[in-house]
Amino acid sequence: MPREFNVLALIKGEERFVFVYDDESRAELIDALRDQAADPHLTLSWFDAAVLTEKAREQAQANSTQANPARNRI
Repeated sequence: MPREFNVLALIKGEERFVFVYDDESRAELIDALRDQAADPHLTLSWFDAAVLTEKAREQAQANSTQANPARNRI
C-alpha cells in the first residue's frame, strides 16, 4: 500500500504555512503547531494553531472512515 500524506495549509496575508504529515505523525504535528504558536518570533497565533489542530483531527476522522467504510446491511 502506498504511503499517503495529509496537507494542512494556512494563508495569512503574505505568509503561507504549509504542513505535510502522515497519519502516524499527527501527534508531532500538533506539538509543532503548539510550539510555533508559543514562539513570539512567529506570527502563527493560538487561534491559528487551534483551527489547524481541528482540521488535522477532521482529516484523521475522514481517513478512518475511508479506510473502514460501513458495510451495506441490505
